[in-house]
Amino acid sequence: MDTKTPFLIVDDDELFRQVMTRAMKRRGFEVLAAADHEEAMMLARATPPVYATLDLKLEHSSGLQLLPELLAVSPKCKVIILTGYSSITTAVEAMKLGAYNYLCKPVDADDVLGALDRPDQGDPDAEIAENPPSINRLTWEHIQKVLQENDGNISATARSLGMHRRTLQRKLQKRPVRR
Repeated sequence: MDTKTPFLIVDDDELFRQVMTRAMKRRGFEVLAAADHEEAMMLARATPPVYATLDLKLEHSSGLQLLPELLAVSPKCKVIILTGYSSITTAVEAMKLGAYNYLCKPVDADDVLGALDRPDQGDPDAEIAENPPSINRLTWEHIQKVLQENDGNISATARSLGMHRRTLQRKLQKRPVRR
């Protein structure tokens, strides 16, 4: 992988952003670091990145919303979506929107670079779970899917799911259920 190339890191978690920025700089990249959608696009327009990591959940936006805009500015950019809130729905949407890969946090610089070094095709030897996902996991993924369909609107999602908005907000604040 070439170094001295622009690498955009977009994450609203300041500590994670700082750690990843230092790690990528040590590996020779020109790092552009942003905390939100607007800052990321400003940096990308000034210096189109070759590589990027986008946090799925940003404070006022999402990596899925930022992804098409970033690729419009830098079409050959290899973008990895990073998330602590992984779901099948968001992984599929990220890939449809042009993400190069999708990784679940916690990750480090080596994980990111490993994902960027992989060929542009899938891994036929990928691990297949022996057991189906739990009911709680399926429920969590369904909520994420409906939330995505409602463009992140909590009230509309709650109405679609037939639950109170506050109940949905409490469920969304929790970490994703393990498989």
